[in-house]
Amino acid sequence: MSGHSKWAKVKRAKAVTDSRRGKVFSRLAREITIVAKSGGGDPGMNPRLRTLLMKAREANLPADNIDRAIKKGTGELPGVVYEEVIYEGYAPGGVALIVQVTTDNKNRAASEVRSVFTRFGGNLAGAGAVLYKFQHLGQFLVGKDKASEDTLVEIALEAGADDVITTEHGFEIRSTVKAFDAVSQALEKKGIKPDSAEIAYVATQTLPVTHLDAARSLVKLQEALEELDDVQNVFSNEEMDDALSEQAHAGA
Repeated sequence: MSGHSKWAKVKRAKAVTDSRRGKVFSRLAREITIVAKSGGGDPGMNPRLRTLLMKAREANLPADNIDRAIKKGTGELPGVVYEEVIYEGYAPGGVALIVQVTTDNKNRAASEVRSVFTRFGGNLAGAGAVLYKFQHLGQFLVGKDKASEDTLVEIALEAGADDVITTEHGFEIRSTVKAFDAVSQALEKKGIKPDSAEIAYVATQTLPVTHLDAARSLVKLQEALEELDDVQNVFSNEEMDDALSEQAHAGA
């Protein structure tokens, strides 16, 4: 998702309803399990786990759930084996989509993702079909009330970030995947809490969406994908202004 649209998505995510809270909890628990498996269960030694635990606590994920997820990742508790899979496709109108999946059954996940694309007028594409339109990088969104531009630029660049982009919504920090943990720690040490911090697929080629019908079709497809149990994130390359985005989500 482009930086502009990403701010809108974060804003909507903060208003998550109780009916979707179970989905949010499940998604976070899976992510914690995978991160603990790859980097260990000690947040002091696993910066990505520490960042994820902050996100989990903000979402009010119960401590018992967090503990179980970590122990499943480290092998202290039995659990299913999750795999991370990327699916690529197009929404109606040509918007490129990357669907990030964490699943214990790739055949089921592929079938469900394909079904949603078909049902909402999109097309599932082959590997590499749209990936070239995105960069895989660390992305932090920081509100303007959290730090001044000069302070944030100094902290981020010294920690190894590649760029700090100033927008009407706030600041977007971009880093390589390798530098993500260092930037995260640098912000944490200075008491700066990002609105969002993740390893993301950020569009390098955006596609303007200017008509309400096209915007609604896109939103319906994205939301249907996000409702799937195995889907962790949906990234897209549309560029849509806030007013149209609000209308599209209201009518989706």
